[in-house]
Amino acid sequence: MSPHHAATAADRARETAIPPSPGLEAAWSHPLLGRVLRAQRHLQRTNRRHPWLLDLAAILLVVCISVPDLVTGGTAPFDENDARDQLPAAVPYVMAAALILPLWWRRRAPATVFFVIALASLVQGLMGLWLPSGISALIALYTLALHGSLRLLGWAVATAVAEVVLVVCVLVPVERWVLGLFFLLGTVTAATAVGLTLRTRHLYLTALEDQAMRLEVERDQRVRLTAAAERSRVAREMHDIVGHNLSVMVTLADGAATLAANNNEGSAEALRMLGDTGRQAMNELRRVLGVLREEPQQGDKPLSPQPGVADLDALLARVRAAGLAVTYRTAGDLGTLGSGVQLTVYRIVQEALTNTLKHAGAGSTAEVTVTADAAAVRIRVTDTGPPPDTLRRTVPVAQADDPGHGLVGIRQRAALYSGTVTIGPRDDRPGWIVDVELDAHSAPAQ
Repeated sequence: MSPHHAATAADRARETAIPPSPGLEAAWSHPLLGRVLRAQRHLQRTNRRHPWLLDLAAILLVVCISVPDLVTGGTAPFDENDARDQLPAAVPYVMAAALILPLWWRRRAPATVFFVIALASLVQGLMGLWLPSGISALIALYTLALHGSLRLLGWAVATAVAEVVLVVCVLVPVERWVLGLFFLLGTVTAATAVGLTLRTRHLYLTALEDQAMRLEVERDQRVRLTAAAERSRVAREMHDIVGHNLSVMVTLADGAATLAANNNEGSAEALRMLGDTGRQAMNELRRVLGVLREEPQQGDKPLSPQPGVADLDALLARVRAAGLAVTYRTAGDLGTLGSGVQLTVYRIVQEALTNTLKHAGAGSTAEVTVTADAAAVRIRVTDTGPPPDTLRRTVPVAQADDPGHGLVGIRQRAALYSGTVTIGPRDDRPGWIVDVELDAHSAPAQ
């Protein structure tokens, strides 16, 4: 990849790392401020892609300021006596070059460039000269404050202050020395302050980008961990369901084998083989999925059967006791659904109502509808949001880019039966909606 394309990719990554702040929209829309911000962004992009252009522009700017003074002989800024008339004509040009040319290396060696220019400025003062190209010292000091060592910056500022006092008060005495010191020390302070301000801003933006990247990684990790935990819980529940069904099959096979043996029927051996195969399948199932089960603690109560559609009434009774008004409607023959589908329906309703209690509060109203037909089962849970007389909730319901544990669990369970999930705010009125459609007759997805 060429340097130009690499810089372009870096610019795009930097611009997309942190979205623009909504508070800047008014500034961007302002005619004057918008132009300033766009020019600043363009300048920063050019500085990252082609830094030598700005270095060359800085040198040309100082040259443009210096040439008129060198050609016309110039005037003293503070009514002091300029000694250029007593010096050879080439000396001002040589001193101007010594002050300007080091700026080309100001990014690569900011401290060295500053002290070289400071030395040239001191020599200029010893000769009794005042050249506009002395502004190079301020540019070098600004660059050192922006890119250089902070320890060397302290020495550089001290050097600049001492040199200003020495030149104004000793080397090139001026009549209005107070005005001269105020002006020159003010420019030294301004150059240092601007450099440090931009340096702090750059460090702050870099810290924000790093924080945004860390938050994105943490969010992805949280989603993956939540999905893995939910898959583990679903696997444990499916283990219990399949194990229960296999136990029933084995028991029926053993009973049928015993009955066939008592009646001297030839199917007794096949039935015994069926029972043995079922027991072997149960052992293999426990061996494969048993690692997902939590180790039972001493004193734990026996596990109850996995809930189904028939247990929704008890769930809704507990939710109503918590203060949430719930309306429950069903359509179709839900009793014919498999135990796995019924467990999925129960858990989806449970998670949806839990989110309603958490985010909308006990004063809200919810409606649960479960319908089943020959092909699909649809679960629809809606709420009316927090009551108008309550304070606006400060923690929003999980969005698509920051899913909560319950919403991840709903999606994981629906995916087991090739389901589709719609979760979000309602379009017709305030509140939230959870709409899930399951393929009732499909096998759980692997």
